[in-house]
Amino acid sequence: MDSQAGPGSRDYVALEARYGARNYHPVPVVVDRALDCLVWDVEGREYIDMMGAYSAVSHGHLHPRLVAAAQRQLGKVAVTSRAYYGNTLGPFLAKLCSIAGFQRALPMNTGAEAVETAIKCARRWGYRVKGIPDGQAEILVARGNFHGRTNTIIGFSSEPEYRAGFGPFAPGFRHFDFGDMASIEAAATPNTCAVLIEPIQGEAGVIVPPAGFFRELRDWCTRNRVLLIDDEVQAGLGRTGRWFAFEHEGIRPDALILGKALGGGLLPVSAFLADDAVMDVFNPGSHGSTFGGNALAAAVALEGLRVIEEERLVERAAEMGPYLMRRLQDVQAAAGPLIRDVRGRGLWIGVDIDPAHGSARRLVERLAERGVLSKETHETVIRFAPPLTITRELIDRAVDIFRGVVLQGRP
Repeated sequence: MDSQAGPGSRDYVALEARYGARNYHPVPVVVDRALDCLVWDVEGREYIDMMGAYSAVSHGHLHPRLVAAAQRQLGKVAVTSRAYYGNTLGPFLAKLCSIAGFQRALPMNTGAEAVETAIKCARRWGYRVKGIPDGQAEILVARGNFHGRTNTIIGFSSEPEYRAGFGPFAPGFRHFDFGDMASIEAAATPNTCAVLIEPIQGEAGVIVPPAGFFRELRDWCTRNRVLLIDDEVQAGLGRTGRWFAFEHEGIRPDALILGKALGGGLLPVSAFLADDAVMDVFNPGSHGSTFGGNALAAAVALEGLRVIEEERLVERAAEMGPYLMRRLQDVQAAAGPLIRDVRGRGLWIGVDIDPAHGSARRLVERLAERGVLSKETHETVIRFAPPLTITRELIDRAVDIFRGVVLQGRP
């Protein structure tokens, strides 16, 4: 490193490459600071954040109300474990249950932990309430799912890269085709206790199911006494233009999984929500987390919910999402065969690149070179999911840059 000029982007990239595990392939931008929808690298170059940390920064970077809430709590107490009561967890859980419409919430840290909590709950419910023979409960999961990275979860992934070399995996999961009720019916058995599903498959390429699918699924689960567990770690808390994506079809799941945006872009916070009839399968000692529901996380998450509500971020996503969609569809119309599809809901949109005509990764890198941050998935889809605070002006700037990158020539 140059001791006079200080370390630069290449130096920090080299340090991560030298000492970090090789389990990520980041876009070569070294972030130094961020505020709301803008990010600056260590050389001072400015970027528009069109990724929002996979919905974790839905409030925008370092929202002043959330930073203030964290600072207030840090001056008092941060972590004591759930061995004691506190004065921040109860208010947070009450607010979350009120907004989501469930009777109880179980706080965790990461989204994957909340999914693991849902799996444990569904199995115990299957045994103790539905009467499935012990050890035989089965959960239906969609092909193309992404629910996290723990060993149980990757065990029911349909993505070979996520599974290779990590087995043996836990049994008890059966696959169906996302959006296909006939496939669900074929996968079900008398031992089916739950359907675990994302309302939109983000990692698979922002795949939106057919209209009416979730209403049919809700009815089928009710008829067959199967829990419908909705994983809205990415989709929830305003991302799709509603508080929760399940609201688009006027249904209510039996349980809800939240994360990412719940921590306000400051902390990992997640939760599993259900009514007493489901949540009561847990008793003291059956499940827990040292950091889950800690005082600092609860204080920040409570303020985060208030910010979404009071600053009308859900309504903002409902307004800005269709505008972003129209702008991206205009680019698609001009791009010819390079862009196969533009799909999504609210401020969560995937642009599907035809690999015969271009590389999603190279387009993402060229976007970064020109000041727009996004990320590819499955090698063909570029995701656009900015903070819910995004303005029309910033959308226009970002899409204009994207248009220029696309029409400049094929990668």
